[in-house]
Amino acid sequence: MTEVDAGTPLAGFTVGITAARRSDELATLLQRRGANIVSAPAIRIIPLADDTELERVTRQLVAEPPQITVATTGIGFRGWMEAAEGWGLAEELRETLGSTRMLARGPKAKGAIRAAELREEWSPASESSAEVLDHLLAQGVEGVRIAVQLHGATTEWEPVPDFCEVLRCAGADVVPVPVYRWIPPEDRTPMDRLIEAIVTAGIDCVTFTSAPAVASLLMRAKETGLLEAVLHALRGRVLPACVGPITAAPLEELGVPTSMPGRARLGALARHVAEELPRRANRIQAAGHILSVRGACVVVDGQVRQLAPAPMALMRSLARQPGRVVSREDLLAALPGGGEDTHAVETAIARLRAGLGTPKAIQTVVKRGYRLALDPAECADDPRPLTPPAAARPGPGRAAFGPRQDFPATRGTGAARPATPPINGTTRPPVTSTGGSAHPSAPIGGAARPAATPVNSAARPAATPVNSASRPAATPVNNAARPATTPVNTAARPATTPVNSAARPVTGSGAPVRATRPAPVAGVW
Repeated sequence: MTEVDAGTPLAGFTVGITAARRSDELATLLQRRGANIVSAPAIRIIPLADDTELERVTRQLVAEPPQITVATTGIGFRGWMEAAEGWGLAEELRETLGSTRMLARGPKAKGAIRAAELREEWSPASESSAEVLDHLLAQGVEGVRIAVQLHGATTEWEPVPDFCEVLRCAGADVVPVPVYRWIPPEDRTPMDRLIEAIVTAGIDCVTFTSAPAVASLLMRAKETGLLEAVLHALRGRVLPACVGPITAAPLEELGVPTSMPGRARLGALARHVAEELPRRANRIQAAGHILSVRGACVVVDGQVRQLAPAPMALMRSLARQPGRVVSREDLLAALPGGGEDTHAVETAIARLRAGLGTPKAIQTVVKRGYRLALDPAECADDPRPLTPPAAARPGPGRAAFGPRQDFPATRGTGAARPATPPINGTTRPPVTSTGGSAHPSAPIGGAARPAATPVNSAARPAATPVNSASRPAATPVNNAARPATTPVNTAARPATTPVNSAARPVTGSGAPVRATRPAPVAGVW
C-alpha cells in the first residue's frame, strides 16, 4: 500500500505514453513522481536511409541550390545529414546549405545546424512556425527558391500544412523536404489497450509528444469504431497532456481542450503532469473518510488502495454521482463482461468494501441498489433562495399586512376569505379589498371611517376590539350586535350608527348577561 506525499504527487495516477522516441526517458521522469505507466508507441519512424523520396529531393537541391533553407526540427535536420552521408552526399549537401540563408524554428533546430558546422541567420524567440513565416513574408519571397524541412507526413488529423502553401501564394518556389515519415506500429495491441483504457477511464492522463502520435491514435480509434468515445473521454475524465501547441493542434481542432507546459520540453511536460493531475483529482467525503477515485485505484485517507477491475468499475459508477443510488442493473452493466446475474454485483460490492478498508462508505439501499454514504456536509441542501409560488407572494394592498393568517370562524371576522364560497347559503359578492365590501369606493374594513382608524374597524370608541360587527343581543361576538340572519362580514351597516351602541340585557340584580359563543357557521374559515 503506497502513501501519497510531496515527493510522489502522482502516486495512484496512471499515465499513458504514446511517444515512440525517448519514451523511456519520459516514463522515468513520471515514475520518479509515483505514476504508473502504460506505454503504447503510436507511430513508427521510417529509417531515412531507406527513404527514396528524401534521397531524390536531396540530389535535386544539390543540383539546384535554394536561396533560403528553413529547419523546423533538430532530429529531422540531424537525420537528414546522416542519411546524406549514407548516400555519399554529405559534403555536397553541407556545401549547398552553407551557401544559403538558414532559418531555425527553435533551439533544437539551431543546435542541429551548428552541429553540422553550419550557422543559422535567424531564429524566433517564440519557436513558432508562424513567426518564421511572418519573417519571410516581411522580407518578400517572390521568385525566391526556399527549401522547407517538414516534420513528417500529413494526415486528416494533423493541422493543414499551410506554411508551404502561403509561401507559394506569395510567389516563392518552395521545395518541401520530408526528412522523416511515420507509419502505424507493426504491433497495434498496446495502442488498442491504451484506447480501451481511455474509453473506460482506466487511466488519468495520456501524453503526446508529437502531432503524428495524436493522428495515429485517432486513426486507430476510428478504425475500431471508438473515435467518439475517445474524444468524449478526453474532453472530460482523461487529461490529454501535450508537449506543445503544434502537438495539441489536432485535438484542439476537434474541440478537445488540452494542457501543456510553458516550454516544449520533456522535463517540463513531466512537471506539468505532476502539478495538473493532483489539482484535478476528485475528493469525496464518505463515512468519515476522504476518497479520491483514480484511473486504476482509490486513494483512501492518503493511502493508495489497488482494486481489481470489477470492484474498480463499480467504484467509478458510484463516484460519477456521489450520494445517488445506482441500481443493481446499472452496476451489472458496468462490470467487465456484463452478464445477467445480479449476484455478481453483490460479490463485486463485497470485494470493493474489503478493498477500500471502509465498508460503511458503500451503503446498501434496500430494493434499490447501492450508493456512496456521503457525510452530512457533502449532502447540504441547495443554498439558493427559493422563489415563493405566485399565490404566496404579497399583492397590492397586502404588502403592509404581511402574510395572510387563517383563523377559525369564531375568531375575528375581518380575515380575508375567498370571494366565491357561499356563507350560510348566501353567495358572497366579490371582495375588492381585504375585509371590505364589494363597493369599489369602500375603504378597507367596509365602513366609512377617518383616515387614522385601524384597518378592518368601523367608527367606534378607541377601546372597542377590531372586527366587531352588528349581532343579535343574545349572542354578541367581539362585543358587537348584528341580526341573526345577516351573513358574516357582509351585512350592510349604517355609516352613522356606531358599533357597540346596542343595549345589553341585564339580570334581575342589574348585572349584564354574559355573552355566549355561537356555534361555528358552516362554510366559514
